[in-house]
Amino acid sequence: MRRGNFFRRNQYKIAAVCLLAAVLGLTGMVMLRDGKKTEQEPEQQTVAEEPEKTETKQIALTDTETEEPIQKRQTTKASTVIKPKKDTTKTDTKTDTKNTVKPAEEAAEETDSETEIAEEIAKEPEVMTEPVEQPETVETAAPQPAAEVELHFNTDAGLLWPVEGSVILDYSMDQTVYFSTLDQYKYNPAVIISGSVNDKVKAAANGKITDISTNEVTGCTVTMDIGDGYTAIYGQLKEVPYEVGAYLESGNTIGFVSEPTKYYSLEGSNLYFSLEKDGAPVDPVEFFHE
Repeated sequence: MRRGNFFRRNQYKIAAVCLLAAVLGLTGMVMLRDGKKTEQEPEQQTVAEEPEKTETKQIALTDTETEEPIQKRQTTKASTVIKPKKDTTKTDTKTDTKNTVKPAEEAAEETDSETEIAEEIAKEPEVMTEPVEQPETVETAAPQPAAEVELHFNTDAGLLWPVEGSVILDYSMDQTVYFSTLDQYKYNPAVIISGSVNDKVKAAANGKITDISTNEVTGCTVTMDIGDGYTAIYGQLKEVPYEVGAYLESGNTIGFVSEPTKYYSLEGSNLYFSLEKDGAPVDPVEFFHE
């Protein structure tokens, strides 16, 4: 009871003493902490400065080796307390020196291996420089005209019959002959040889085609120079596979017998064949040989 009364009478004093003790305790802790900070800050600054120096050295070293521009680096503020990272530049420098400085034996071995590789590389071009067969080039330019061939008509050898058939109308320049379709008599500068439609028409002699034309009387007509002033004319043709300037040998197919024109409708399908000497008609029958 006495204790309870004592605490009741002195409770304010006891509370004040406890509060004062708490304030003094907090003040002491703050002072101790500030004292530790002031002791650690110089050490922290010196430690923070050391990696900067080493980094600066490393930057200078790498800049001189690679000749690259030096990059500015920011330093940490003194007000911020940051634990410095581990200085890895020392180990990197050591590893670099280990890698760059090699024993003489290893250097000699590498030199030998590089020499062998260089010799192998030097051999490779010899294989690549072997002559390679190039594919034959195909001429894409327009074909050049055939060289001029000297033509000669051998009158002794004569002419081939250009088509198999009988003579419907003989050559006649001395007197007129009767043309059934025209129902009239007229001179005939050619021989009219009967033939069936689509029969082959052969070259009577070696020659060069000088003209291919179409007219009402003889239809599709081919003119050939056979040499020595002689000219052979083939009429009533179709499907001529040549162009002007082509050379044909005796017996080559010039074309085929066509349907007769209106001037020979009664005579039927035929071949109109004429032979000229220096522009004047001559009798081709005299030159045909069996």
